[in-house]
This record gives sequence, structure tokens and C-alpha cells, in this order.
Amino acid sequence: MRLHLLVLDGVFDLGLAALTDTLTTANELAPSLVDAPAPIELTLVGVRRRVRTARGLTVPVMPAASVAQPDVVLVPALGAKMPDALAARLARADVADAVDVLQAWAHGGAMLGAACTGTFVLAESALLDGQRATTSWWLAPMFRQRYPRIALDESRMLVNSAGFTTAGAAMAHLDLALGVLRARSPALAALAARYLLVEARGSQAEFVIPDHLAHADPVVERFERWARHRLAKGFSLSDAARAVGASERTLARRLRSVLGKTPLSYFQDLRVERAVHLLRTGADSVDRIATQIGYADGVTLRTLLRRKLGKGVRELRGR
Repeated sequence: MRLHLLVLDGVFDLGLAALTDTLTTANELAPSLVDAPAPIELTLVGVRRRVRTARGLTVPVMPAASVAQPDVVLVPALGAKMPDALAARLARADVADAVDVLQAWAHGGAMLGAACTGTFVLAESALLDGQRATTSWWLAPMFRQRYPRIALDESRMLVNSAGFTTAGAAMAHLDLALGVLRARSPALAALAARYLLVEARGSQAEFVIPDHLAHADPVVERFERWARHRLAKGFSLSDAARAVGASERTLARRLRSVLGKTPLSYFQDLRVERAVHLLRTGADSVDRIATQIGYADGVTLRTLLRRKLGKGVRELRGR
């Protein structure tokens, strides 16, 4: 398999290293398997002759125009992590050139993947339009507003769609690399994961901090402030709309546009965030914590945690 990493200037050091080290480790481990897959031909490719990481390290890249058509292309994250810096980075000419290269490789039959802010580069190509994807959880509002034709599910660590794979934030580069390996050889992917001590994790939901979601919508901000003071009292859409100075329909539309959620769903996210904090930092019973966030008993809270995070109380307290 011919696999290219498309590396842009200012690439996120950890992301690039996670991809290269996971894939080269798999190549080293492959001969130990009975049905060993052929080695991965890994090439670092750039659209500029000079590429440096976000920390200033030089990356030796092959010019995109000089390499053969790949089977798989992965785009590691850019070092720009916050909305304003990322928007400015995406406006640079090398991103437009990278988009042209990605489109050409996709039309040649390559499978494309990206992780963290690299998903924005892939989304710029419009190749993800009509597809499902994930991205860095705190940048989901920006992604959703910038690429409304993509069905975003930022709760997932890894999302596969027709010809594309996207992964979540930072360490999800490992999940992206292992996902590519799994498609070739589940046994090799499992072996590499064991050597690298990578646990199976399907969701980013446990890591999301709702008030760190990067957006600048005043209605959403007012709703969040109102909701945090109402967790123990329960949810009322009419009360929320009056508190933020908008109609119920407007409030629901703004939440859906920015966060991809209904007001009630986001209210529940805030409840989950508070419950997890209390579980990890105190010794209150589940029933006691439930009453603090507006539930009559611990059974309802346990069900919510399992549905939202895929984890039980014991797992969350153990972490």
C-alpha cells in the first residue's frame, strides 16, 4: 500500500509523529504475523519545498508533483488550534494548493483521511460535502458553520464514510493510523495498538468541556449562562427563550446551527459535565449528585451517563 502524509507548513508536531510512528511500528511488527500484509510505503509529501513543524523542526518532504498516485492520503493537524488562528492559516496559498492535490488524488481513487485541524484542510476541498465527519471537539461550531454541507458528529473519535476517514482531536491521530491499518489487517492493527498501549476509544464525548466550545454567538452564550444556573431546577424551553431574549424557534435554530444540538440536548450535556466533575472530585453518592443536577434519583443519572459517554459511574470514578 502506498500511503502519503500530506504535510503543510506549521504541522502539529505530535500529530505528525503519531502517524509516522504508528505506521512504521506496524511495518516493523508485520513480519511476526502468519499472514503478514505487505509493508506500507510511507512518503511525506508537501506542496512547498520547505516545510517546518509548529515547533520549528524541518520536515523532509517530497514534492507532491513528483510522487506516484497514492492508495491512501492522510492529513495531519495544523499547529493552529484556535478559531482565529486556524481561519488565518486556512487562508494561506499552500492550503489552496493542498486542496488541488487532494482533489486530484481522490479522483485517482485514493482514500483520504485527516485528524484534528487537518479535517478542515480536507473539508476545504469540498470532497466531504454530503459525507459524515468528525473533528476536534472544541472546533465543532466553527466547522459546522464553515462547512454546513458536511454531517458533523464531533462526539465520535473516528468517522468512516465513502472513501474518507476523519478523526478527532490531537491523540486521535493514533486512532486514524490504526483505522487505516485495521482496514488492511485487523490483526496488525490490534498488535500495533498493544505495543503502543492504545486503548479502544470510540468517543470524544467524555473529553468535551461545553463552555470551551469555540463560538461567538451571543444567543448561545446567554443560553449557556442561563442553563448553568438552572441545572438543579430542570429545563423549560419557554423560560430559556425569555431569559435569552429570543423566541423558542430562534433559540432552537441558533443552537442547531452552532452546536448541532437542541436546547434540551445541550442542557443535558451541561448536566453530564457537572456530574462527571462531581464524581471525580468528591465522594457524594450517585443519588446525591443526581439531585444536584435536577434528577430525582441516581438511576436516571446512570442511564444518562451511559447513553452520553458510554461509561458507567464506576469507570468514571476510577479515571
